Order: sequence, then structure tokens, then C-alpha cells
Amino acid sequence: MSFQVALWIQLLAAALGGLQGALFAAGERQRRLDVLGVLVIGLAVALGGSLLRDVVLDQRPVVIWENWYLLVAGAAAVLGTVLQRALARVNWLIILLDAVVMGLFGAIGASKALSLGVGAAGALVVGVIGAIGGGMLRDIILSVPISFLHVGTLYAVAAGAGAGVLIALVALGVPVAVAGLVCVGVTTILRLGAVRFGWTFPEQRPGVSKKRQVAEAGGR
Repeated sequence: MSFQVALWIQLLAAALGGLQGALFAAGERQRRLDVLGVLVIGLAVALGGSLLRDVVLDQRPVVIWENWYLLVAGAAAVLGTVLQRALARVNWLIILLDAVVMGLFGAIGASKALSLGVGAAGALVVGVIGAIGGGMLRDIILSVPISFLHVGTLYAVAAGAGAGVLIALVALGVPVAVAGLVCVGVTTILRLGAVRFGWTFPEQRPGVSKKRQVAEAGGR
């Protein structure tokens, strides 16, 4: 199988990632970030997923070798810092951009893996890494809990579902462009649905030993 994700789609993903990352970082009131810090976060979101994806695939990172990625992501991050005050109250926009960016990078990652001959399971993993990699780097840099590990976010689930649908559709002979659009749609809908309706997996809680239960009961 041989196909190539169009450059403009990859640059669109980088631009939206840079914009979303900068808007997110500029809105972090608990952490005093200067303009440079906001730009770094924007670039991390825009380029992090692509960088991790290419490292996993043992490919030279396109975000380093191709000038357009850095230029587009940087310009989008600058735009995000300028627009943050005007969009400060539009929190839903940041969530929407986050979901769409996840879908785009998940589709690009899974497609690239398939084009290199990676099997379905491996392509799924690469798609998820591409989708959540930028957000993961953002959270690490900001020293906040990693988003995809949070109860109720369904980050990895949304990314995996989108990438899985793409892989299945491609296997059925559906054009990659169509499968990619479906991937973005599935990821976006699941992510937004988790936020809107509170979809979540059961929360893991520490177990309590029988001895401790008896001791606590006796103390009441």
C-alpha cells in the first residue's frame, strides 16, 4: 500500500495545534507564562504528536526537516496569543480545536503507518500517539496532570476509535481521504461527547483491606 497525506492537511493540523496550544497556555492563570512560554506550548501541541509519531516509525521527523511546519505552527501560535483575550470566554472553542486536532493527527499518524507497511494493531498505536502526543507534551511542560489519564476525558479512547475506524475503512477499500474525514469526525464527536455528557470509564480507587474495614467499623 502506498499513499501520501497531502502537505496542506498536515500544515492545517499543525496550524490548528499551534493555535489551540497557545490559547490553552495563555489562559493558564495559575502559571505565569510570558509570550515565549505561550509560543513554546503552542509549538509543542502543533509538532509534538508528529515528532513522536516519526520517532516511533523510525522516520526522520518531518517537523525538523521541513521548514513549513515550524513556520506555520509558529505563526498560528502567535495568532493564538493575540486572540486569547478576545476569546477568553469562549472555552468551548479550545475544546473543539483540541478534539479536531486530535482527529487530524490521529488520521495522519495511522495513515502514515499504513503507508509504511505497519500492521493494523501497530498503525492504531501510532495513530493514538500522533493524536495525543502534542497534548501530552503540553501537560508535561506545564507540570499539570496528563490529560489522557484523567477520568472522564476519554482522550485515548476517542483517538483510538477514530484511528481504528480509519484502519478498518482503508482495509475495506475506502479511499484514504474519506477514511481520514471519518476518523476526524469520530474522534471529535467522542471527545466532545465526553465533555458534554460526562462519559467516563469507572474510576480506579485504592482497595481497602478487610482488616481496615473492620477497624473502621468498630470505631464508629
